Amino acid sequence: MQQNDYTYAVARIRFKETKLLSDADLDALLSAKDTDAVMRLLHDKGWGDGTSHTSDELFSMEEEKLWSFVSECIDDLSVLDFLRVPNDYHNLKVAIKCITRDIEPNGLFLSDSVSDAEAVYEAIKNRDYNALPEYLRDAAKEAMTTLLQTSDGQLCDIIVDKACMEHVYRLGKESENDIIRLYCELFVASADIKIAVRCAKTKKKIGFIRRAMASCDSLDIDKLSSAAAEGYDAILSYLASTDYRSAIDAINTSMSAFEKWCDDDMTAVLKPQKWEPFGIGPIVAYIIARQNEIKAVRMILAGKVSDISENTIKERLRSMYV
Repeated sequence: MQQNDYTYAVARIRFKETKLLSDADLDALLSAKDTDAVMRLLHDKGWGDGTSHTSDELFSMEEEKLWSFVSECIDDLSVLDFLRVPNDYHNLKVAIKCITRDIEPNGLFLSDSVSDAEAVYEAIKNRDYNALPEYLRDAAKEAMTTLLQTSDGQLCDIIVDKACMEHVYRLGKESENDIIRLYCELFVASADIKIAVRCAKTKKKIGFIRRAMASCDSLDIDKLSSAAAEGYDAILSYLASTDYRSAIDAINTSMSAFEKWCDDDMTAVLKPQKWEPFGIGPIVAYIIARQNEIKAVRMILAGKVSDISENTIKERLRSMYV
């Protein structure tokens, strides 16, 4: 598609943006008495279909509504594969673990993937790796073989997760859009940083650490993996010399705080897309904003169920796009 082919989609996105939850809306949800009150407020905002359903059903419904709307706006969804393909790799891990544990994957697959999850499941169950999409074949075979030979679920996960990171990064490199390239860069870099921190805390060897990480332009993963093998402080020392120095306080707080930092940083980058009349950027910005919105509501409802204070929940919420 040429840039001006998205004019119709962007026009529809502009209207949809007015329906996104604002910070004031989140405050209202936080102040709600209980989960039932939160659900009522969400229904008033157009969430759901007007009938009663659980919170998980609501989130699934909103994700489906998001991608159904995007499908109406764009003829070729492959331009958005960088956002959808992580679900394929999640479904791959689910399929492998369900098959090796002889359990059914009922309700465990994520929708809005590039490939049909049930077809992936059947192909792996029959060890017919050639029936898989080409991008899943090597990771599926290596992860399944590794799990059967070693019973090491963690090693299975890093094989699939690294393949996912490399796939997303490749899609970013192939894109001519700055926003997509930036998103894919941050996707891989943030994953590498989280891997480094987890490995440092669990005292993993450098070979394991290096195997788990994927290359990206904004980090030297040889230096990062060496730092992780050395210890937590060495990671922070290395990051202080990178574009992620401003994330150090968040990393020191928790991985949840770091994830929030990443999401807020991306939201800040995406906000100028509100004034872009053409191109895929506004559509990408809307999808990520909508997903962050769903994530925020999920946090609020989980906090209400666990009786977590409003202030504590608010500290974890991402900045809204509107």
